[in-house]
Parts: sequence; structure tokens; C-alpha cells
Amino acid sequence: MIIAADMSTPNFRFKQFTVWHDQCAMKVGTDGVLLGAWCPKGTHILDVGTGSGLIALMAAQRFPEASVDAIDIDEAAVEQAQENFAASPWSDRLHAYLSPLQNWSNHQYDLIVSNPPYFQNGLKNPDKARQAARHTDTLSFAELFRHSARLLSENGVLALVLPAETEQEVRGLAAAELFSPTHITRVYSKESKPARRVLMSFTRNSEIPEYRNSDTSLIEDSLVLENEIGGRSAAYQELTKDFYL
Repeated sequence: MIIAADMSTPNFRFKQFTVWHDQCAMKVGTDGVLLGAWCPKGTHILDVGTGSGLIALMAAQRFPEASVDAIDIDEAAVEQAQENFAASPWSDRLHAYLSPLQNWSNHQYDLIVSNPPYFQNGLKNPDKARQAARHTDTLSFAELFRHSARLLSENGVLALVLPAETEQEVRGLAAAELFSPTHITRVYSKESKPARRVLMSFTRNSEIPEYRNSDTSLIEDSLVLENEIGGRSAAYQELTKDFYL
């Protein structure tokens, strides 16, 4: 999937901020940019598995009244996120902490965002930090929903970016924790190819059981990233116009 920079470089420049990612296991990539540009509005936001802090920075830019807590289990990533936050225009609203989601209990949030680890099988990367960032050993999908339910305020939203092939599994796990999907965007690199990613938002509202167990309020749409000549599609340009140079 497309990303507009050489990922061997130590940083990635956006219109209003720069993300250094040379100390992070996971570099700036299209998945994080998509979620940061797509997620719904929040005032108290938690970014789970922040890495370089990309999604947190995008949320701070999009929502001027938001405060953002960002957590990660990789000490080097947290230090780099802290440096990226300090260098940004929103340093007073961004905070990075070394903590797994399972141990986090700072306060409740109206938005939780995550580009979570999603590889469940296959060979593990010998780089332990990259392995933790990419595999579900450290945070399963079930745990993500369980602890999000604990940390979300009433009517709070959980927003994720995931491989398209995990959609049905994730929706089942969400239902087990009384979450209902509210918006699903299936992401295609090209119109002629199968969906590669899916952007999903969920809410958990025990006050309205008929909504909780129904998809009647679900918005479903799609996003194609590349145009016919291999550049960014008009829709992708519109979504990311406030970020990409």
C-alpha cells in the first residue's frame, strides 16, 4: 500500500509536524496515516501502541480541544514519541507513557485509537521490538476489546485499522464485549484488487440493547488509494490533504 516517502529515512515530514521513527520498530506507514485521518472526533483520546506517535499527532492536529495519551510497551518507541510530541505545536496536549493496555487505568476516554499488532501465526521476526509491534502475542484482539470496554466512557468509540481478512473475526470478538460497529471503510490499493485493510469504529452502549445487537446504524463504504496511473486517488488526497506535503 502506498506511502509517500522512503522509509529508510529517519523521519517523515508532514505539513504541520515531523515524525522521527528511526528508533521505532514500526515506521510511519499508510495504515497509521489512514487511521489518523479517518478516526472520529474525540476530546479525551488514548492511542494504544503509539510507536512514533504518528496517530496521536494527527489527532492533536485535527481536534484542537483534544488531549491525547499515548501508550506503548517499547521503551525506545515511547522515548521517540515523547521527542516527537515535544517538537510539535501541540506538546501541551500530548503525553506518551510506557505501559501495556492491560495495566493502563489513567481515566476514561471518549475515543481509543489503535493500529494494533495483528499477525497471529507464522514466523516471528528475530527483532524482539518489531515482533511485539507486529504480533498479537502482547495484545490479542479479544484483550483490546475487553480493556477498551473498561476504559471508554459511555458512548465512547474504539477506532482500528486492520487487515481486511480479519474483519469477521474482529466483529465477532467485538460483539462478545457488547460493541457494535458504527463505521467500516474497506481500503483497496487499486479498484481491481481485493481489499487490503479495513478501518473500523465501534461503540459500546448498554443502554440501547437493540442498537448493541444490530448493525442498522452501520455506515459501510470504501476507499481506493491509487488512481489509474499509480498516484494517490482523489479520495485519498481529500482524506489526507491536511497532512501530506
